[in-house]
Amino acid sequence: MPTGVHLRDVRKQLFQAAERVLLRDGPNALTSRAVTTEADVAKGVLHRHFADFDDFLAELVRNRIARTADQAALLHASAGTRTVAENLIDALTELFDPVSLALMSLVFFRDELRTRVRRHDNALPLLTEAREMLTAYLSAEREQGRIAADAEVNSLSLSLIGAGHLLFAGRRRGTLPEAKELQKMVHTLIADVVQRRLL
Repeated sequence: MPTGVHLRDVRKQLFQAAERVLLRDGPNALTSRAVTTEADVAKGVLHRHFADFDDFLAELVRNRIARTADQAALLHASAGTRTVAENLIDALTELFDPVSLALMSLVFFRDELRTRVRRHDNALPLLTEAREMLTAYLSAEREQGRIAADAEVNSLSLSLIGAGHLLFAGRRRGTLPEAKELQKMVHTLIADVVQRRLL
């Protein structure tokens, strides 16, 4: 590796390579050799910056969780704009992009990875942050009167995350559900708590 290359640049290069492997070949193809080959660096580079491959994967997941935190701030700020359904549809589409879905699969099936990234409350990484994001957004909409005052936003968020995950994960890798299908799912789940004109 050339001298003077910043640690953050190397990590970013490896993370981007891992995402490309996930998108092209799926979670089963994600190995340290596949990542370093895709990044066009020597295999030892990854192990110089991470304790082992599970440490690398944990940082990759944490990096995606940080992006979810950024998305959560933007979604929260959107409360009161457009319609509730439009905001939720956009949020779910971004939450369940192909890379995130592949990372969720890794977290589900790699016990060591799940242990490393799991929070103190034993919550499931990525999906828990997604639920918290939607709960905060729906709470903000409830405060603005666009959602019923007695709406159970935590349960609604769980329903949206569960249904959204099934809808997006059930597709061939890299493909999205049809817009009408996603719209129908969101409208159905929020119909009881959102005024018709604000759907």
